[in-house]
Amino acid sequence: MERLKLFIPLLIFILLAVALYFGLDRDPSAMPSALIDKSVPAFTLPSLADEETPVTETFLTEKLFQGEAALLNVWATWCVSCRMEHRYLMDLAKLGVPIVGLNYKDERGAAQRWLVELGDPYREVIFDAEGSLGLDLGVFGAPETYVVDGQGMIRYKYVGVVDERVWQQKIAPVFHGLQESPTP
Repeated sequence: MERLKLFIPLLIFILLAVALYFGLDRDPSAMPSALIDKSVPAFTLPSLADEETPVTETFLTEKLFQGEAALLNVWATWCVSCRMEHRYLMDLAKLGVPIVGLNYKDERGAAQRWLVELGDPYREVIFDAEGSLGLDLGVFGAPETYVVDGQGMIRYKYVGVVDERVWQQKIAPVFHGLQESPTP
């Protein structure tokens, strides 16, 4: 019986090695989302474009995603990867892809300057200074991009930088599929 106790550390090591092996085989950008095939969470948040005074502030809601398929792109000025993907988002916007931005846990002035300096690919930008909508969406960080259908249902989530390869191989097939058959 004492000799069997000597094999316990070896057994634990083997179990951990097997778990690590199968974990390394996973795509880190394929982060699961509990919201796939569910509606964009209800929210009422200000538009980034408006000033902070409540009298003039325009509040946006989940109704922003009604009518046509769109991308919801989570970004922030503190996010280095967001700067890398911004140029490609500008290209997508020029092609007519509707993109809604979610400025996540950022400063309004810095975010507004970012869009002036680098260009604005977004049809609208939701200002989520506290991260409440990000929390409801299950955001792990920025950048993250969601494909939302014309009924406001989340159909796909991508974690990481959107570039030509990611767009062509992962996001465009879902997005264009929604355009061809808007009602799933």
